[in-house]
Amino acid sequence: MGKLFGTDGIRGEANKPPMDITTIFRVGQAVAYLFRGDSHHAKVIIGKDTRLSGYMIEGALETGITSMGGDVYLTGVIPTPGIAFITGDMRADAGIVISASHNPFQDNGIKIFSSTGYKLPDETESRIEELVFSEELDSLLPEADRVGKAYRVDDAQGRYIVFLKHTFPKEISIEGLKVVMDLSNGATYKGAPHAFTELGAVVDTIYGTPDGVNINLNCGSQHPEALAKRVVEADADIGLAFDGDGDRLIAVDEKGGILTGDQILLICASTLKKENRLRNNTLVSTVMSNIGQSIACKKLGIIQITSKVGDRYVLEDMLKYESIIGGEDSGHIIFLEHHSTGDGIITALQLITSMVKEGKSLSELAKIMDVYPQELINVTVEKKPDIDSIPSITEAIKDVESSLGSNGRVLVRYSGTQPMLRVMVEGPNKKITHTYCKQIAEAVKEAIGKKEDR
Repeated sequence: MGKLFGTDGIRGEANKPPMDITTIFRVGQAVAYLFRGDSHHAKVIIGKDTRLSGYMIEGALETGITSMGGDVYLTGVIPTPGIAFITGDMRADAGIVISASHNPFQDNGIKIFSSTGYKLPDETESRIEELVFSEELDSLLPEADRVGKAYRVDDAQGRYIVFLKHTFPKEISIEGLKVVMDLSNGATYKGAPHAFTELGAVVDTIYGTPDGVNINLNCGSQHPEALAKRVVEADADIGLAFDGDGDRLIAVDEKGGILTGDQILLICASTLKKENRLRNNTLVSTVMSNIGQSIACKKLGIIQITSKVGDRYVLEDMLKYESIIGGEDSGHIIFLEHHSTGDGIITALQLITSMVKEGKSLSELAKIMDVYPQELINVTVEKKPDIDSIPSITEAIKDVESSLGSNGRVLVRYSGTQPMLRVMVEGPNKKITHTYCKQIAEAVKEAIGKKEDR
């Protein structure tokens, strides 16, 4: 059986397997079949980010779903967490987002939510893969009078904005707060400015004119440098950088300092703890989180649970340990009191809530955690063999770990969504960290790197 799903849905280069229209058509059929009720057609919400290929994939999904008797509700461009909300709000059976998140425009992907607003469990994804790669779907097609219909949801954006505003404390005012937003030419370009403006903030936006190919292009949560410059120039209180599908946030303080997802997570958790609202006194982060977060958690008396990389694993541990807050250093943070998935706009609102409640600037709040120098190098690979089976790589890792001792750490892992091996090193200073990270990355390139990169 073929493999479609990675750590965050299906992803690949548009118009090539698995993001070709034939495969996507069959994914649509599989979803319509698996999520149909006993007495009704499957009701499936579809939203997308601003990528050019979104139209093509949307059409293929719509055709697949309706051919299997499902009804489709098209929202147009809306953030991924917006679809998670709309799916539950409209009592749909499933929701699908067409997006490759922070990846460049030529990539695209599919994320699927159940009726509860949570991403699918492994067994459901495996069943979809089984249906897509077998001939079973061909025998399940309904008669002509049972095919589905497609509708447009014209008020989806408005519904989502109202939902976002309701997550912000009514007793708090941000009237006159100066906010600069980097919208990444992505899915937040409409909703985020409206939500903050309606709450009273003075909003300035950059990278808010998507053209289908400029999503994430030297902007957004992956590239907040231009935002940092704009915040200082505009004498703003805070800068907010979203990614292409709006589920991540990286923040910039009033001095132009860039805050990581780890810092944002800890600031919000600390505020919750002070209010006795941090359930089980616990936050969940991942193995990629900075050492500084672990040290700060101990000082604050917060229990830190470490999960595997990927928001689905963060969520699993949040539910397991009954935590209401968890996230990744990338800025993908889940506030279970408000939503079932990571939402960059909600994260921004909660961060600003901490600023107002604490009566401090963001630069002051950022002092809660010392960020250890961290270097991350992504190596494009031809294949993904077990790292432990490659002596040259394991030896390079051991050499660096031995040299660092207790003054740093090494993490080497494959990307779940791209043909990459990620080499991450934390150390006592930038020079040493860079040297050691490059040392391991070169060993990876030599052993399994893409031929033209060697």
